Amino acid sequence: MALRTEAAAAQPEERVEVDVLIVGAGISGIGAAHHLKEQCPERSFAVLEAQDGYGGTWRTHRYPGIRSDSDLYTFGYRFKPWVGPPIATAEQIMRYLNEVVEDDELTPHVRFGHRIVAAEWSSDEQCWSVRALRAEDRATVTIRCGFLWMCQGYYRHERGYTPAWPGMDRFAGRVVHPQEWPEDLDVTGKRVVVIGSGATAATLVPAISPACAHVTMLQRSPTFFIARENVSEVADMLRLLEIPEEWIHEIVRRKNLYDLELLYEISRDYPEFAREELLKPIRELLGDQLDVDRHFNPSYRPWQQRIAALPDGDLFKEIHAGRVSVVTEQIDEFVEEGIRLGSGEVLEADLVVTATGFEVNVLGDVAFRVDGADVDFADTVTYRGMMFTGVPNMVWVFGYFRNSWTLRVDLIGDFVCRLLRHLDELGCASATPVLPASLSTMPRLEWVDPENFNPGYLRRAMHLLPRQGDREPWRHQQDYWTERVELPAADLDDGALVYAQRRA
Repeated sequence: MALRTEAAAAQPEERVEVDVLIVGAGISGIGAAHHLKEQCPERSFAVLEAQDGYGGTWRTHRYPGIRSDSDLYTFGYRFKPWVGPPIATAEQIMRYLNEVVEDDELTPHVRFGHRIVAAEWSSDEQCWSVRALRAEDRATVTIRCGFLWMCQGYYRHERGYTPAWPGMDRFAGRVVHPQEWPEDLDVTGKRVVVIGSGATAATLVPAISPACAHVTMLQRSPTFFIARENVSEVADMLRLLEIPEEWIHEIVRRKNLYDLELLYEISRDYPEFAREELLKPIRELLGDQLDVDRHFNPSYRPWQQRIAALPDGDLFKEIHAGRVSVVTEQIDEFVEEGIRLGSGEVLEADLVVTATGFEVNVLGDVAFRVDGADVDFADTVTYRGMMFTGVPNMVWVFGYFRNSWTLRVDLIGDFVCRLLRHLDELGCASATPVLPASLSTMPRLEWVDPENFNPGYLRRAMHLLPRQGDREPWRHQQDYWTERVELPAADLDDGALVYAQRRA
């Protein structure tokens, strides 16, 4: 299809037709657009973004200190060398993304302020009809496309997850979720309690603590951290040798991937050794100041939840300086002056920050229909963790948890472009994952194996997510080292995908 807009004067509804519609202009959507332009330049496409600019996560989250918790040599794209520090600020990441947008001339393809509310596939017409609301005038825009590439992520950008604790309405101070950080919020001289122990809390606390009267990180249970200098000695050495940046990016990327995989293997095979290695630098710095085992030694084994990176160990330094305290305790209730703990102690606060996680959504909370029937993704089985049984020509980019999200953006980009070319070779319009009758009794397993990865935000939403099987290609592996080999070699004619011919 050629890109065209039909705006009939008598109809307020705008209609657009493209070959491929990409949903989301964050790191996944920008990467998808790059691969499509590079590998399938003959395809017309559009990108829909609900926000008013690029960036996705890096635009949504504006709390103090916001930064990556993956190194940018792997979190960055394989095609765009990273030249900054390994752990980067949101500002640095946004500059990087904007460079990709400019290099690829993507802006003419992007429509900001468009929120998708429904998507319906018609087998008769062999296309998707996607209905979106345009923010500026609340008009409806309908986009017809042959292929739908969902790159909107996995959580709700408009709000975060905050538990409903008793007495919150009695608290005299202010309660703020980091995902909804107000621009006018001044923490200077305030007593702040940050509820949470993950990457968001560990980022926010050292960013605000120098200005606050005091900050308490209140956690129900501990998190594992990796504290290291925010430099890449390998990259710095290679730059001294005047090695091209493209080579440096690939060398450091491979080294960091190797190091992460080694840490995971040690965590899996020798969990107590890995535990002690992660705790050793904390004991060396803070052992005399607090009970390290109580506050930084989780009950789960390393890598059952994400290990947060602390560049230069900034959180530990703020604890050592006395500006930050850590409390590991259950919350009983909010009271006027702060938070009463299960022990009966009251943490007095002027401001409470609920760094308590995300609200997971499934494919952007879009109402999907296929040939008039509603799609409940919890009833589907995934094909390679990206497509779903009974749903034609649609891919969801769901990245890695242990490794950088963007590694899978690149792999899926290659796969989608190969699938689109294969459809052309076959003279077909669509590909639909279909579970063969011989596998009707195959176990339906959870979207992510809880023994492999089990953070709270994922456990809360698991009943809404697609299922996976116990064999290929019906698994969601969450394993970069396996998929980097298997996805490029995947047989597109093994019977898992059913193709439909183009119609005149």
